[in-house]
Amino acid sequence: MINACKDFLELAEAHSRKWQRALQYEQEQRIHLEETIEQLAKQHNSLERAFRSSVPGRASNPTQSFSEGSFLTPKGEDSEEDEDTEYFDAMEDSTSFITVITEPKEDRKAEGGTTGSVEWTPADNVLDSASLVPQEPPKVKRRARIPDKPNYSLNLWSIMKNCIGRELSKIPMPVNFNEPLSMLQRLTEDLEYHHLLDKAVHCTSSVEQMCLVAAFSVSSYSTTVHRIAKPFNPMLGETFELDRLDDMGLRSLCEQVSHHPPSAAHYVFSKNGWSLWQEITISSKFRGKYLSIMPLGAIHLEFQDSGNHYVWRKSTSTVHNIIVGKLWIDQTGDIEIVNHKTKDRCQLKFLPYSYFSKEVARKVTGVVSDGQGKAQYVLSGSWDEQMECSKILHSGPSSPSVDGKQKTVYQTLPAKLLWKKYPLPENAENMYYFSELALTLNEQEDGVAPTDSRLRPDQRLMEKGQWDQANTEKQRLEEKQRQSRRRRLEACSRGCSSEDAEKEADVYTPLWFEKRLDPLTGETACVYKGGYWEAKEKQDWHMCPNIF
Repeated sequence: MINACKDFLELAEAHSRKWQRALQYEQEQRIHLEETIEQLAKQHNSLERAFRSSVPGRASNPTQSFSEGSFLTPKGEDSEEDEDTEYFDAMEDSTSFITVITEPKEDRKAEGGTTGSVEWTPADNVLDSASLVPQEPPKVKRRARIPDKPNYSLNLWSIMKNCIGRELSKIPMPVNFNEPLSMLQRLTEDLEYHHLLDKAVHCTSSVEQMCLVAAFSVSSYSTTVHRIAKPFNPMLGETFELDRLDDMGLRSLCEQVSHHPPSAAHYVFSKNGWSLWQEITISSKFRGKYLSIMPLGAIHLEFQDSGNHYVWRKSTSTVHNIIVGKLWIDQTGDIEIVNHKTKDRCQLKFLPYSYFSKEVARKVTGVVSDGQGKAQYVLSGSWDEQMECSKILHSGPSSPSVDGKQKTVYQTLPAKLLWKKYPLPENAENMYYFSELALTLNEQEDGVAPTDSRLRPDQRLMEKGQWDQANTEKQRLEEKQRQSRRRRLEACSRGCSSEDAEKEADVYTPLWFEKRLDPLTGETACVYKGGYWEAKEKQDWHMCPNIF
């Protein structure tokens, strides 16, 4: 027994030393891996800066042809996207069509000299005119910069680890995660490329008009590629106006009509012959490795002369690398745009980024079909760069692939540029990557409603770089909003059950919008009821709540 015990002790000691060595090896490997990741992160940042500096020369040829549903990248640019991104599995069936470019002359010869509707000349085609419409010089000089962003360090994971699976709008967040704009102002940023709609007014062809509307819907995402900070969640009853009739030819008004869930109503009138309205509810969930932002609600666009009425919804935004690495944003999902007068449709597909895919990063593809369901145009591009369209001449099925799948083959004319992103202002990386329009949105302006986002004190302090004071002010405003809700709850609790009182306390009656049933979508949404601009002209704001 004693001998057996000695043998067991020696064996246990030997195994213990073996496991200690294994544990030490694993600890050394982990330290080495952490050092390697840190070195890679630094290299990736330098590569990204080098890549960004070369971007202006990337899309020098706006009529570049494309095949397999995507643009051919210039030589030496094999879709080398930022290396510090999350790796997705390659998508084998990323496009559902193949395009074959046909020169117009060749097509005329093939058709015996009769081209009919496929003739595409600059003289009679709106899409072929200059993409960037010259704007009237503004009568008011707008600011071109804001104070540089302070270098505040904050451990994102220390806060986000307690938010997994929760609705982020209900979690108090410091301004360190924000940019000095409210969600109402971010919603107004969708109008940056309003000239696409101004041009669409003059289209005599509804499918051509659809191409420009589709490009406008994609252009609203171009400002998000570097904008990883969240906008301020507006106070209930907060508003934001954009009165730019002089230079942009439009007036825009937003109002926060619900706090939980956050919901904003928006109405735009353009003197050039179109109007746009929407009620967007933001739903956001933290999933551990990434953050999903899902805008809910329909966007309506109507052209006064033609009566064409377009409806579409936004895609899903995803913020990656919450735990480790550099934050980056991707747009994914499908968007269907419908012209409810002519029944024209546009199917847009936002492809998720894949490290192993040969596709262009941030790629968008689409097909525009007329009211009879016949495909008329192919759209392709990227949501952060540009969109192009090609007129379809013929279509037919491709030969079955190895796995038996078939794609539609579109024979098209050469691509034409629909939209191209404006370059960012100088020093944009130190100004939250704001565009020229974004830099002007929080500029102080006389005569606005007392509920306007420009007058929000915590947002103003943050813009000035006074983040500690901004956090204190943010807490005060949030407590003031909670007190207002408690007062509504007390008023509602008199004569009704506690459950009904809770519901009533969360009901807010908007000042400038009213709930109506949308006959096209069957949903109830807030629609502008008028009165704001008349109140501004009289400077009569007695009806506005004291929210700041």
